[in-house]
Amino acid sequence: MILPTEVKVCATCSYWDGERQVDTEMKLVVVTEKCAGECLVQEKVKQGLHDVRQERACLWEDLEPDTPPEDKAADSKAA
Repeated sequence: MILPTEVKVCATCSYWDGERQVDTEMKLVVVTEKCAGECLVQEKVKQGLHDVRQERACLWEDLEPDTPPEDKAADSKAA
């Protein structure tokens, strides 16, 4: 399956340690339908396509790296 990085499932979380391919330029994650991996926050095996929106113990974090504050300021000035 091909998923945008912002879709809130385990496979698109930076804390999920499972098999996936990440295309950072296109901001896509490629996984198999039945993939599984370890959630490094909960220390449990989770299915890659597990919907995390209702997880109380989840600390889902986008795979997209944070933009450093100085880069954000430069982007604002350019606009």
